[in-house]
Amino acid sequence: MIFTFLEIVYLVILTFSIGYIFSGFFIRRPRTGDILDQYKKRNRWFDWESMKFAILVTAPAVVLHELGHKFVAMAYGLSATFKIWSVGLGIGIILRLVGSPFILVAPGYVAITQGATASQMGWIAFAGPAVNLVMWIGSWLLLKFRTFDRNWTIGLNITSRINMILFFFNMIPFGPLDGAKILNAFIGT
Repeated sequence: MIFTFLEIVYLVILTFSIGYIFSGFFIRRPRTGDILDQYKKRNRWFDWESMKFAILVTAPAVVLHELGHKFVAMAYGLSATFKIWSVGLGIGIILRLVGSPFILVAPGYVAITQGATASQMGWIAFAGPAVNLVMWIGSWLLLKFRTFDRNWTIGLNITSRINMILFFFNMIPFGPLDGAKILNAFIGT
């Protein structure tokens, strides 16, 4: 079985949580409208249209990043289970509720059974940022070589930036970030 029922529940919770957390930052502005209405919309606790847009442009970056770890671990024959980190999601939601100007999102992780070699752990760790790298470059190339309508252009720009940030952030060789695991595998510790 690729996914357990609980993993599917976690992925749905993650998707909607990420959408909510980012919904205050990615307000879809209509072509016409009063700037005051946009300010009011940004400061509401919940706006379904902004949440749908945020889900479309941000959740794939986070969800597919985690699934990259899971599928590479499974390719090595390891048991890998996606889990949400309720503290990390809770902090992100609280920051959104209080109107914080910054976002902190540490939504989940993939738990892998023991028995992976250092090399395997390095490749498993790199799989998440690799997904973000492909999504970043892919969306950038689409924007460079194709013309899209306004909404698609905005969505692809945000997708490109989110994935670029996630790629570079996760490649930092510090603490629990993927970059530290990759570095440890590379130097053999």
